[in-house]
Amino acid sequence: MRVHSIESFGTHDGPGIRMVIFLQGCKLKCLYCHNPDTIETSGGTEYEIEDLVQRALKMKSYFGKNGGVTVSGGEPLLQAKELIPFFKRLKEEGIHTNIDTNGRLLNSYAKTLLDEYADLVMLDIKHMTEEGYLELTGVSCKETTFNFAKYREESGKKMWLRYVLIPEITGKPELLHALGNYFKDYQTIEKIEIQPYHTLGIHKWEALGWEYQLKDARENTPEELEAAAEILSKYFKEVKIN
Repeated sequence: MRVHSIESFGTHDGPGIRMVIFLQGCKLKCLYCHNPDTIETSGGTEYEIEDLVQRALKMKSYFGKNGGVTVSGGEPLLQAKELIPFFKRLKEEGIHTNIDTNGRLLNSYAKTLLDEYADLVMLDIKHMTEEGYLELTGVSCKETTFNFAKYREESGKKMWLRYVLIPEITGKPELLHALGNYFKDYQTIEKIEIQPYHTLGIHKWEALGWEYQLKDARENTPEELEAAAEILSKYFKEVKIN
């Protein structure tokens, strides 16, 4: 697999303590991306699957009952074919598996991975309108992500949602209500995580020679975060502010 980086003791990428593998490559170019160096598919370092399995096994004692391995990115499902044998090995070793995805890819490899080997999926919801989705990600057809969510729901397997809260862009109350109304009847969603907007990745954009287009966007106030959580709590079992 082509890997950007590995975090040994992640605590914000799924349940418990986790080994988080950030895979290289993504078809989106989200304006707020804090890891823009993961976007290009030609970057990263190639790892043998068994080497990653052995690395996870060395950490297994730290995972406890809830922890495990999360693959993030970039977009991990671009390497769904390679993830199948990786997750299969992790399952053989009794290690919990999690995918952090934008839900843009649902081919036969992705379906096999989801149906047979992914204990949890964390799905990033970018925006609730087509215009907003295009503006934020650079691509059209937000329904691709919602079709992915529907597929996961129909499987009956666990899912979390993630939503980056940007004041005046994704943080508008009407968008939060739209998000809640869309997913309110889903039974597989255990929680939704609010990801506060931050500017920590700007220097990475500049290092790549790319213009960061959200320079004028501000970070959320504590009051805005609490207000958003209050709205979403009307629709979801659990709301967490990361």
